[in-house]
Amino acid sequence: MKSALILVDIQNDYFKGGRSELNHHEEAAKNAKTLLNFFREHNLSVYHVQHINTNSKASFFLSGSTGAKIHTLVTPNEDEKIFIKHTPNSFYNTGLAEVLFNSGIKHIVVCGMMTHMCIDTTVRAAKDLGFSVTLIEDACTTKNLIWNEQIIPAEVVHVSYMASLNGMFAEITTAAKFLEGADTNG
Repeated sequence: MKSALILVDIQNDYFKGGRSELNHHEEAAKNAKTLLNFFREHNLSVYHVQHINTNSKASFFLSGSTGAKIHTLVTPNEDEKIFIKHTPNSFYNTGLAEVLFNSGIKHIVVCGMMTHMCIDTTVRAAKDLGFSVTLIEDACTTKNLIWNEQIIPAEVVHVSYMASLNGMFAEITTAAKFLEGADTNG
């Protein structure tokens, strides 16, 4: 089955010094880079998704800002397409689905940031569109959330979303396990 790697929102504002720093951002980005290197070495399709905020009250991913730029660990090559999105769904009004369909891609490998928002929404939308999805849990990350004045630790948020997506929406695995069994023909 023909596969593609989709890197979602691995952008500067999610890293140290950014406007919305995430938990374990470096680890997740380094695992994403390992996947990116594998896909590049085997001439497999790679697509980047970049969130640009259009909300005038937004505090991060502001158009033209350094924080909105894709992080240097996963800088796109000239031949890798970047899809700009303005919502959590990487497929909504971006053209990504059409490019995947037209390229004959049936399986996507997803990694990126934030687990509880753009990763969750993108994986569910991909399933609705008919794609087979592999989600790389250690190449994604999130942050603490607050509900009813209670802090929910990022680690709990992350594993809760992995558990809810597993099976019905995606196969969840780690970067190392994915690479052990990866098909280089797709």
